[in-house]
Amino acid sequence: MSTILHIDSSVRAISNSNPSHNSISKNIAHTFIESWRQTGVIDEYIYRDVGINPPSFITQDWIGAVFTAEHKRTEAQKQLLALSDTLINELVVADIIVISTPMYNYGMPAQLKAWFDQVIRVNKTFDFDLARGDFPLQPLLSGKTLIAIASCGEFGFDASQVRAKSNHLMPHLRTLSRYLGVEAMYEIVSEYQEFADSRHQASLKQAYQRAQILAQELAGDKKEEKGNSLTV
Repeated sequence: MSTILHIDSSVRAISNSNPSHNSISKNIAHTFIESWRQTGVIDEYIYRDVGINPPSFITQDWIGAVFTAEHKRTEAQKQLLALSDTLINELVVADIIVISTPMYNYGMPAQLKAWFDQVIRVNKTFDFDLARGDFPLQPLLSGKTLIAIASCGEFGFDASQVRAKSNHLMPHLRTLSRYLGVEAMYEIVSEYQEFADSRHQASLKQAYQRAQILAQELAGDKKEEKGNSLTV
């Protein structure tokens, strides 16, 4: 079964009257989804554009509700956590997670961070036990695959490249992915957007090709798994 949770986070729309304003990360992500559909079956598709419809930021009262035992929560506290509960339920049922994001100020958009803050929650997606010593946090979810798709205005953000120390996007996603239950992560990145030259076009083409090929490979693997499970 393929249940895909797709999170877009650019503040730009996928399509605008001025094409130069179209979101690159969203378009690559939607290419991935369409390539998957052409190759395999998506049993359930859950989509959220948190860039245009951002989740609420967490508050002191929200934290208070989280740390109140469920049977003691007031109706107001339950309402405060209603969105978080919904977003977590979407995450729990997904086995494939697609997150598209631009690089804003060398990190993720505030809207995407707000989504992470709503879903990475004690006793829901991780638990906390001081008996584990200096590493008390333990993820509660597992078995998921993350495809992280990013668009960058500059270039050279890989580990050995010139702007590696300025890359606070992918390392942050890798760290947080553990608490989404991710066990395999794939990265697709388009660079040079602000230069608007041949290097950008080459990087963009490569990202689209990578999205198509990866979707076909993963969808094919899922189809094979499903076929094997039917013959057992």
